[in-house]
Amino acid sequence: MPQTHSESFPLVAAIDLGSNSFHMVLAKADHGEIRILERLGDKVQLAAGIDEQRQLSEEAMQRGLDCLSRFAQLTNSLPQGAVRIVGTNALREARNRAEFIRRAEALLGHQVEVISGREEARLIYLGVSHTIADTPGRRLVADIGGGSTEFIIGQRFEPLLRESLQMGCVSYTQRYFKDGKITPARYAQAYTAARLEIMGIEHGLSRLGWQDAVGASGTIKAIGLAIQSAGLSNNGEVTAEGLAWLKRKVFKCGDVERLDLDGLKPDRRPIFPAGLAILEAIFDACELNRMSHSEGALREGVLYDLLGRHQHEDVRERTLSAFMERYHVDQEQAARVEAKALSALDKVAKDWELTDDWHRELLSWAAKVHEVGLDIAHYQYHKHGAYLIEHSDLAGFSRQDQQMLALLVRGHRRNIPKEKLTEFGDEGVKLVRLCVLLRFAILFHHIRGSQNMPSVRLKAGPTSLAIEFPRGWLAANPLTQADFESEAEWLKRIDLTLTVS
Repeated sequence: MPQTHSESFPLVAAIDLGSNSFHMVLAKADHGEIRILERLGDKVQLAAGIDEQRQLSEEAMQRGLDCLSRFAQLTNSLPQGAVRIVGTNALREARNRAEFIRRAEALLGHQVEVISGREEARLIYLGVSHTIADTPGRRLVADIGGGSTEFIIGQRFEPLLRESLQMGCVSYTQRYFKDGKITPARYAQAYTAARLEIMGIEHGLSRLGWQDAVGASGTIKAIGLAIQSAGLSNNGEVTAEGLAWLKRKVFKCGDVERLDLDGLKPDRRPIFPAGLAILEAIFDACELNRMSHSEGALREGVLYDLLGRHQHEDVRERTLSAFMERYHVDQEQAARVEAKALSALDKVAKDWELTDDWHRELLSWAAKVHEVGLDIAHYQYHKHGAYLIEHSDLAGFSRQDQQMLALLVRGHRRNIPKEKLTEFGDEGVKLVRLCVLLRFAILFHHIRGSQNMPSVRLKAGPTSLAIEFPRGWLAANPLTQADFESEAEWLKRIDLTLTVS
């Protein structure tokens, strides 16, 4: 869901609900840069609480909520739009995530977004690129999380390739090292599983190539510090030689409880062997000799993305422009529909409780992309468009953003999917109303710009919308009159009365 925001906030915060750890950063934005004031984090291991039916256990939920109750002391005083909270792989996987999200939002006072793997990759790269030196060549960034591992190749501040694989230090620990025992056979299983996962993206990675490799996770940092303590690298770098030494040392320990390595915190010991196996697989697949480490990652990327939205450098607008171009949208018609829909919104916003910024953003986006499905086929193009929007990787959008946007596009003609829209709880009624406004704007410009359209008046009631055209105009334009008569019949199905005069 788009967030309400003002031009600027004195303080901004980002919370990363990771599969292994929850992190929060509080920062002050200053001339386009971010100054970190506070960092908080806790090993929640949310992914460890997901069972075979993909249900998140109450115990795991409570661990997360206990952590968030501490974060809430800092977030509760911040206005809407100054905080962005993102959930990653564990919440993508959990079928009962809505229950955890509801409880988390009640604690924090801000919306929780579950983001796709590729959106997570984009935000990781954004955090890395703002944290390390700005070099001209391409860089490979890898982030080993609790449930997924992200790979990005980018140049300066632009990601060129984004991938997310289903392998992480918590999920692999559950699969291969659950009892804490470390054997060469178990390690080989974890390593082989990771190599098989990476095989699907190896060609894409090698085709682009890179000059530097950067790691952006606590796992990679811990491995780098352990290798540095042995004198096999500098500045926390991971080296191929160091990985080989570290693997031998881990095998000698034989149990996670006996892992005693400089730089390795006790709470990271249980997931260390799995993280090591994944990183070795990355080194071998990408033929790496060394990898540096970046302190910046997902949460810093979320902050910079939030700052961009406030400064009208919103990646979502660029994403939709590219999406419209890819599917050959009639840009002039989209602009006409958008302008009319927003004009209609201004007239009924108060009566229909559509006064938040996100209502305007969502309606604007839906108007821009409502015809993307025409590039597939005219028959049921609204359904094709909804499918494309919901299942594409749209940079900057959360999964919920895309679901809402897809439903508005799905409902812009013929039946309005009221049941699905009302699944969004209190916002469901407002989404139905936005859908009605989008339909009005599309019907109003059914002639597609070949005719000058008149000014109209709109009046909204709780379950009604009245449209008043200039006297005699409808009689002189029977196609428009027929359109709105038909629309009144469609809206009866959702118990909304449309009157046109």
